[in-house]
Amino acid sequence: MSVNKNIVVRHPKQLTPEWAQTIIGQFSPSAKVSAVDIQSVNLGTTTRLQVYVEHDATDILPREWFVKTPSLLLKSRLITALPRLLHKEVQFYKALADSSPVRVPEVLAAQTRFGRGSTLVMANLTAAGYRPGQTSDALTLLQASQVVEHLAQFHAHYWHNTGLLDQHSWLSGFNASAENHLGSLLAVPLMQRGLKLAGADIPAALHKPALFYAANRRRIMHELAAAPLTLVHHDCHPGNLFWTDSGPGFLDWQLVRMGEGISDIAYFLATALKPELRRDNEQALLALYLQTLTQLGIGDLDEVKLYQRYRAHLSYPFEAMVVTLAIGNMMEDGSNRELIRRAAAAVADHDSFAALGYRAVSD
Repeated sequence: MSVNKNIVVRHPKQLTPEWAQTIIGQFSPSAKVSAVDIQSVNLGTTTRLQVYVEHDATDILPREWFVKTPSLLLKSRLITALPRLLHKEVQFYKALADSSPVRVPEVLAAQTRFGRGSTLVMANLTAAGYRPGQTSDALTLLQASQVVEHLAQFHAHYWHNTGLLDQHSWLSGFNASAENHLGSLLAVPLMQRGLKLAGADIPAALHKPALFYAANRRRIMHELAAAPLTLVHHDCHPGNLFWTDSGPGFLDWQLVRMGEGISDIAYFLATALKPELRRDNEQALLALYLQTLTQLGIGDLDEVKLYQRYRAHLSYPFEAMVVTLAIGNMMEDGSNRELIRRAAAAVADHDSFAALGYRAVSD
């Protein structure tokens, strides 16, 4: 995956045979590329392209590639540029993916160039025999259990490893500060717009608490980070999963960071399950997470405290989905609204904003 020559592109027209030759040449200097065919282009926080590369080294590399480049949408590009989200994903694949205990896509090339952006090239999941998840998928109990176990394994692997922040500055520093500052600065207007656009998808009783959350976001983010830290995915919804015969894999590591492990569980259960299935199995899934961590040697875990932190962390997937709707063009609208409805049900079920001080401040 180490690429010395420039492979960073900013527009689909730059995906030429010469560009593909640069990547393949790192694996097989004698291999030849004869054509590159862009089969699909999807725009969101990044530009995502399905590409067919005609070459003669199929014993080494696949012909079907998945490419991520900076978004062609100006609004999305501006929002993701300051915190350098694609750069963070590139760094994850280059520095941590090989040692990760969970399955991630096969990366063929990953590179960042200052001032030019980042490009990530992966093997196409479908061509490799995997099933990419869809954002609005409603997972079964078996699938949910598998994801919870895998997240516990991932969190246990990095538990209390704060040295990661010293080893990998891209996990903290300016990128993280810029992301937090931008999120807090825009929280109120984006929440207001998102609530208006969501309409009946969000019960009216949640509007005032949600605006309280937005107005106090900086404090709340600080409180939600005040816990034992591990590496977290931070965007674990159904569209960022893929499936194999032996269980799930995890995609889209743009928001990876040090955080509290239960935050990933809250994000996942709030977005991936129909409310009825979540309600019926939530406690069992939380118990599975706790049990798996314990079996992996993570001690001093309190079941009551874990639930309280879970309850509080449900606020973030709600915010994330509402803000996604407010910004627009970052997720398919129907899928976005379905995840809003699921997350809204979760925060209502657990009175999550009260866990963040809403009643104490507002009543």
